[in-house]
Amino acid sequence: MEIILHAISVFMLIFCRMTAFFVVAPIFSSRGVPMNFKVGIAGIISLLILTIQGTNQAIPNDLGYILLVFREVLIGLLMGYVAYLIFSVIQTAGSFIDIQIGFGIANVIDPMTGASAPVIGNFKYLIATLLFLTINGHHYLLDAVIRSYNWIPLSNEAFQRLYHGSVTEFLVRTFSQAFTLAFQMSAPLVVALFLTDVALGFLARTAPQFNVFVIGIPVKIIVGLVVLLLLVPGFIVAFEHLFEVMFKALHNLFGTLGDRPT
Repeated sequence: MEIILHAISVFMLIFCRMTAFFVVAPIFSSRGVPMNFKVGIAGIISLLILTIQGTNQAIPNDLGYILLVFREVLIGLLMGYVAYLIFSVIQTAGSFIDIQIGFGIANVIDPMTGASAPVIGNFKYLIATLLFLTINGHHYLLDAVIRSYNWIPLSNEAFQRLYHGSVTEFLVRTFSQAFTLAFQMSAPLVVALFLTDVALGFLARTAPQFNVFVIGIPVKIIVGLVVLLLLVPGFIVAFEHLFEVMFKALHNLFGTLGDRPT
């Protein structure tokens, strides 16, 4: 009975990390994924990890167990947040484009997240989601979470790492990298629309009889859609690089919260 109770305690800690990860992680956190599926797959993966790692873990039998629960939930949320932060680069780039093209006032509801999203950003997000599922990115995410116990076991020092500021520094660097990637992905369209604004400005100075405010909006929309059509084939390369950055960020997070396995 003591062995069974100890195994249940270990399983619940693993289950807390898995559940917290699926609440925030891209694709899995979508509102289109049923809650029963999230809980079920979290339980199945937790059971697999329990069979791999074993039950020879030092688990306290007092109120210290609650601190372990909070620590595992924090680790799961951090892993899911880092993955989602890199994935949100796509919508951020779409917001930059929508502001320039004039679609910023026509945001739509994103069925994946349930929040208001830019038109171009939502379009690019759907393409990235299909590509991510095509290359089995969700399998790599699950593999990364399972391997996280080699770096960050249950007897980790996540609270000490968080107290010393290494985790905060990592999150700031990751956020700045995500913002830079979003700007790089939107740069071609933003530059093309900026040159269109410059051309319309010259037109307004050389031919004042043209009402630039009337013809400017349709021209910018046409130029933006044409450039977007030309850039669609390049999205595959850009998104593949983005996914590489996401898994590298998860790898760096494991190194920040834990130690490299020997």
